[in-house]
Amino acid sequence: MNSNEPPIIEVIDLVHQFGERAVLNDISFNVHRGETLVIMGGSGCGKSTLLRHMIGSMKPTSGSVKIFGEEIAAMKESEIGRVRQRFGMLFQSGALLASLTVGENVSLPLFQHTDKSADEIEAIVKQKLEMVGLTGFEDLKPAEISGGMKKRVGLARALALDPELLFSDEPTSGLDPIMTAVVDQLTLKLARGSHMSAVVVSHDMTSAFRIATRMIMLGHGSIVAQGTPEEIRTSTNPEVHQFINGEADGPIPLNLSQDKHEDHQCVKPRPFALARYRFHHKSS
Repeated sequence: MNSNEPPIIEVIDLVHQFGERAVLNDISFNVHRGETLVIMGGSGCGKSTLLRHMIGSMKPTSGSVKIFGEEIAAMKESEIGRVRQRFGMLFQSGALLASLTVGENVSLPLFQHTDKSADEIEAIVKQKLEMVGLTGFEDLKPAEISGGMKKRVGLARALALDPELLFSDEPTSGLDPIMTAVVDQLTLKLARGSHMSAVVVSHDMTSAFRIATRMIMLGHGSIVAQGTPEEIRTSTNPEVHQFINGEADGPIPLNLSQDKHEDHQCVKPRPFALARYRFHHKSS
């Protein structure tokens, strides 16, 4: 990683509001080439919303999101498609197409975005599946493999175009400890050997500390802490301490009821009577 190079991701003063509620509030950070940034935080803190802004599927209320030096928030869909060819995306569920085989799922980006021959694509598909430990699974359907295997197929597809940047949403959820370590080692190998950058949203603290070169913790829609893994591990911030150690007691509320935590930004007041009206209105 060379800090003198321009960042490949630059987020500046990012704000996203749903009505009057700020889900993201004044978020700023950079990601440099070869860096693995892990984004963590409790449920509802804005991690997935932030990820959607970085891949161009959500527009900010205000602020800037630049990928490879280009302002992605201002792009048309056709322009975003060009930028997306330079990064891969591993979805939390794997997001495989059930009607296609494993091999066909992995080959999709290659058929859509390259002029390679069928033989070349077949060779690349086999190589990517071998990388994630699924040699010989090309002809199976998603329904014929386990949830963890689907996640690994999704990773193979995300790597099909040899991206400069990989976004991962909970890449190790549903994987056993051994395969989690394999996926982590693959991420490290790509980052160090190919100088690929990665942005990983994760709740898995073992995995997070194993792969991260830098970490960000979100809370209440803002950045609570950011730094190297060692800086996060030794942080005196009570929210960081509670989260990384998985402690039930602490400043992060377990019960997000409106009555007890009406000032907490993860709680949005919504009278039950209004919800009941909407339900009956839709049913009628």
